[in-house]
Amino acid sequence: MLVTLKDSQTAAVIDSMGAQLISLKDLTGTEYIWQRDPLFWKNCSPLLFPIVGNCRNNQVRIEGQVWEIPKHGFCREMDFAVTEQTEKSAVFEITDTESTKKMYPYSFRLSLSYRLEDGNLFMEYRVVNTGDRAMHYCLGAHPGFNCPVEEGAVFEDYDLVFEKEEIISSMAYDQERLEFNPENRTLRLSQNRILPLNYELFKADAFYFDELESRKVSLVNRNTGRGVEVSFPGFETVAFWTPYPGTPPFVCIEPWNGSAVYTTEDDEFTHKNHVQMLEPGKEKSHDLSIRLLQE
Repeated sequence: MLVTLKDSQTAAVIDSMGAQLISLKDLTGTEYIWQRDPLFWKNCSPLLFPIVGNCRNNQVRIEGQVWEIPKHGFCREMDFAVTEQTEKSAVFEITDTESTKKMYPYSFRLSLSYRLEDGNLFMEYRVVNTGDRAMHYCLGAHPGFNCPVEEGAVFEDYDLVFEKEEIISSMAYDQERLEFNPENRTLRLSQNRILPLNYELFKADAFYFDELESRKVSLVNRNTGRGVEVSFPGFETVAFWTPYPGTPPFVCIEPWNGSAVYTTEDDEFTHKNHVQMLEPGKEKSHDLSIRLLQE
């Protein structure tokens, strides 16, 4: 089921399958979201839960048992119920099922709400522990943005512009073991806010900032000022990805709570980096917003 939201400046389309944002356009009809071309990537904005990335051998240990959870979790394969809908907003929701309980033992309710306001798209990820014991989870967003968004521009015309000056490094990612190594880092910014884009940045897959001050980053054409600004106050880290090699015309800005396994981690789910915890009956919201930059 496709749900269309509109305000005076922007139109968004969400697919209930995965609660995935599949379109975000301005008044001119310019599309900012990657359009799922399987030549490069068949998705465009999956919801990552209850893990982000992969576990070691796709397995984790929870409460003394081994559970097999696929990369990025199971939400992409689930059709979310539309529980609320207006012209400018909608709420998508799933709960645990017999199928999810075979991969992840907790009882939960997960919703993703979308709301357009003054040309901004506000997203709220809400997790509720509906069970009778403490629940651990990871959560991530994975929106892909067209890059370039303008005819005549190229990928290398764009910068990632951070909210604050940063001294930040990314961890090496072992593509054979599928693990981040926190003891092997590459400095990406040194008292700077601007990281120019080029495809070589993605030679070792996603680059991931697990320690940063900014909770806002923009993808901006330095020649025109057009692009998108992603604010992620509800997330502790951020990653960036596009397929390599090749010249895919998009880049993902991925706020995360959690990530693929670290080389320094064991397989206990509760030991994962940036894992979240909820007591029985409690809930937690994680906020994210997207603003179109048109000048």
